[in-house]
Amino acid sequence: MTQSLTIARPDDWHLHLRDGAMLAAVLPETARDFGRAIIMPNLVPPVVTGNQAAAYRDRILAALPEGADFAPLMTLYLTEDTDPEDVAAAHASGLITAVKLYPAGATTNSASGVSNFENVRAVLEKMAEIGLPLCTHGEVTDHDIDIFDREAVFIDRVLDPIRRATPGLRVVMEHITTANAADYVRSQDQNLGATITTHHLIINRNHILVGGIKPHYYCLPVAKREEHRVALRAAATSGDARFFLGTDSAPHLDGDKLAACGCAGCFTATNTMPLLAHVFEEDGALDKLEAFASLNGPAFYRLPVNAAKLTLQKSDAATQFPERIDTENGPVTVFDPGYSIHWSVAG
Repeated sequence: MTQSLTIARPDDWHLHLRDGAMLAAVLPETARDFGRAIIMPNLVPPVVTGNQAAAYRDRILAALPEGADFAPLMTLYLTEDTDPEDVAAAHASGLITAVKLYPAGATTNSASGVSNFENVRAVLEKMAEIGLPLCTHGEVTDHDIDIFDREAVFIDRVLDPIRRATPGLRVVMEHITTANAADYVRSQDQNLGATITTHHLIINRNHILVGGIKPHYYCLPVAKREEHRVALRAAATSGDARFFLGTDSAPHLDGDKLAACGCAGCFTATNTMPLLAHVFEEDGALDKLEAFASLNGPAFYRLPVNAAKLTLQKSDAATQFPERIDTENGPVTVFDPGYSIHWSVAG
């Protein structure tokens, strides 16, 4: 027996495409299922100006498979030297959709991020004035803070003070991983939203560490206790418009993941939609999947919902996903949930 679900074509509100050979290899995996994606700017060097964002967008468009219907939504990497007027001009031209805040040293290629938040106040005030969202990697990087507490401390020490000091600033808490973050979002007004990744709905920290270290489950922010995974699933499947999909799909070569100091990131672009169908069905919320994947994000970003549709099908046979995506420089492992999935994208 086949079961099907048709929804508006989804968007990914947090995506890493990298550049060069990696971009060429992984972009088709997203463009196949998603209409748009917020593109992360943490290249080396990072995308910090409007001109750099335009050049990166051109490289993405050139790498798209022929006939692909996909729009990259560009972002700028916020630094302490970011020019508020350059940000405003890039936004006014339609080039950028958001600005990304990385606390310095928080994750992959974040060394150019912000250490002194007073130095970016003028940029944040300009963004509040023009309605441009700030996407935040919500972790502090203080050495005395346990890695599992970084998100909760970020809310108290950084995010809440920024929002109080900059009324009207529209903020997306990206890849939230804790009940604390979900509760904070619910307690705030319509200027705050949050993305939730596919993998944080599926794994907790035991999946990374029990029975041996699993490098392909290591990500930042790191997966937390089971109680937090359960809270994230409750938020994602609630239909609450403040929560929407941002996969944080982050490709790394297997050699870089399986290293003495392995890279953080889970590559989920290939199988996100079938995985989400499984999760939402498991929680009795298939009727809420469209809101999470296709409706809530456009509403926050004040963009139209995609006119195209995507159909998911469930069958008795388990869906076979590729284990790896090949690039010119080596393979990238596709996220494996650890159990069989019976959903697939039709066509």
